[in-house]
Amino acid sequence: MMDINQFALYQLKEVQENRDIRFRSYKTLQKNKIQIRYENYEQKYLGRIHPDDTPESIKQKFQKQTPRSFKGHSISVSDVLVLNKEGVITSYYVEKEGFIVIAGFFRNGSSSALISFDTTDFHIEGKEGSWLAFDSIIIDGKEFFLMEHTTYGSDAAWVVLDEDGKLVVDNVYNGFDEAVQKQIKEYLNPVQIIAEPQKQEKPPLENWQKSYENGEYLRSAEITEEQNYNMIDGRMNNLPSKPRKIGQRISVLDRLHLKQAEIAKHSGKSVPQMNMAEDMEHRRK
Repeated sequence: MMDINQFALYQLKEVQENRDIRFRSYKTLQKNKIQIRYENYEQKYLGRIHPDDTPESIKQKFQKQTPRSFKGHSISVSDVLVLNKEGVITSYYVEKEGFIVIAGFFRNGSSSALISFDTTDFHIEGKEGSWLAFDSIIIDGKEFFLMEHTTYGSDAAWVVLDEDGKLVVDNVYNGFDEAVQKQIKEYLNPVQIIAEPQKQEKPPLENWQKSYENGEYLRSAEITEEQNYNMIDGRMNNLPSKPRKIGQRISVLDRLHLKQAEIAKHSGKSVPQMNMAEDMEHRRK
């Protein structure tokens, strides 16, 4: 099969069997019910094409300057020019004036294919009546068939099936136009939807693990151990902190000294002195 963006020129083989169809117009072949088959032709030239090339422009290039590798006769009636543009293959029968698009020149269908260009009485699932293939196109190496209702003909919408009889495009009115070709390509290359990874819930953390979450092990441990959040003070004591007093607290020993001084002042006696040992003993108590 041809690569994309190429064209090929086919001419009838130099054999006795082709004598009656050589240089005959398409109308004459149709009148005599002669099919244009790939088996009767041989490829004479294969070349690259530009996006804006047409069968007519290619023919003019050949007439102006014949390629050195071309071994056939000048492009004439009964030749077939095949263009492959971006994977879409179209075959043209060369007439004296212009070209006629022909279907079924390349018959890719294998013996196991359900649909072929000769299909005339096919039943499509979900649709009434029988259908026949009257046109085909090759895209990315796959052949697709334009099917017409046997009873209603062109009065009913056409459909496009693949070789296996699978419905590819429904409600077709303009043959293999750009919109239909686009749908066929989307069928051949479906968009891949990437599912978002599911978020996994974190398992419960131990105290030592929590330190890595917030950077402070002691504070994490206190959250699970202390009685309430106002006890988070950096100490694992599980006890409420002592109330804060305004001013300095006076010890019992100091109170005793003050009382003795007051009594001595009123009685006129001297203030008794406590030795160091007694003082330490009182402070310990």
